[in-house]
This record gives sequence, structure tokens and C-alpha cells, in this order.
Amino acid sequence: MRVVIAEDAGLLREGLTQMLTERGHEVCAAVADAEALLAAVKEHRPDVAVVDIRMPPTHTDEGLRAALQLRADHPDTGVLVFSQYIETRYASRLLAGNASGVGYLLKDRVADVAEFADALERVASGGTALDPEVVSQLLGASRRSPGLASLTPRERDVLSLMAEGRSNAGIAAGLVVSGGAVEKHVASIFAKLGLPPSEGDNRRVLAVLRYLGS
Repeated sequence: MRVVIAEDAGLLREGLTQMLTERGHEVCAAVADAEALLAAVKEHRPDVAVVDIRMPPTHTDEGLRAALQLRADHPDTGVLVFSQYIETRYASRLLAGNASGVGYLLKDRVADVAEFADALERVASGGTALDPEVVSQLLGASRRSPGLASLTPRERDVLSLMAEGRSNAGIAAGLVVSGGAVEKHVASIFAKLGLPPSEGDNRRVLAVLRYLGS
């Protein structure tokens, strides 16, 4: 896996570089600001970019704005936002259109190196990885959707875990239910959200987008 890191905190930038290198990944560039991030991705075309939100010069939202530009200019490069903060407006825009290859993790809630590495690999391969707290805050706006309002509490639990990037097996383990029960809930979610089977669309991604961005 080829990675570009954008993190203005030197110690964390070096720590991420060392951790990923030790796991056999190639860190193409480790930079401290959004402008350098955009240049590094253009030059190296990595599989995934790890992006902090608040970077120079204003330390407000440079990272997220750069992440949005990366999604537009380099759709094949996964983007994992790794921050202390939740910016719901930008997060919704980041997930709009296509949630494949997008992640949003909170620094103070990632306690395990393997957990972070697994999430990064999932994003690099076109999956999603969303912190449950990010999902919870994004849920506020989605409650206004008529289709989502018809979901049962258990179906909301299933859709929330789908938004975190869990597979059916992962959802079953998290909710302590059978795989068959999860499949029935997922089918019901698709039906209530008006997402019929289609060869050209990923209903799982569309359901998550409806959940996060409606």
C-alpha cells in the first residue's frame, strides 16, 4: 500500500510513518500542510492519503478542503481523515456522491495500531471506515428523511454499523445476532429506502449515503 500523510504535528507524522513502514507499506511523502498534500498526491498517486483537518496556515479546515479536492481530482486515491475534531458539514460533502474509499477516524478514540492499519487498508481498497461518534453526529440531519424515519431501531443499528464500514459478519458480531438476521434487516433497509437491485449501483454505499447526507 502506498500512502501519503498530511499531519502538521511532527511527532505524530513521524509516528505514523514509522508504524506504516514497519507494516510493510510505502510512505511516499509525509507533509505538514494542505498545499504540500495536494502536490504529493499529484506526484505519487498513492493508494490512500491520511489527512488531518486543521493545518497551516489558519489551522481551521485546510485539511478537509484539501480532502474534498483530492476526491474530485484523484477519485482512485482513498482519503482517511484523521483528526481530533468532527466537522459535519465537510464530512457530509466528503461522503456525498460516492462513499467508497473514504474514512473519518478520531485521534483520541483510536487506541490500537492494528485497528488504525486495518481501517486504512479498508479505505485504500475502496471501503469505508467511520468512527461511531462521527456517524452519530451526522445522523442528526438524516433523521428528517421520510425513508429513514420508517426504519426500526434495530435497522438503524444495522445501518449505523454499515456506515462504519462493517460487513454483514461484522454487524452480526457487533449486535450478537445471526448472519441471517442481519441479511433480513439489510434487505428491509434497502426496501424502505427505495433501493432496488441494480447491476450499476452499490446499494450498500447508496444506503449509507442516504443515512449520512439526507
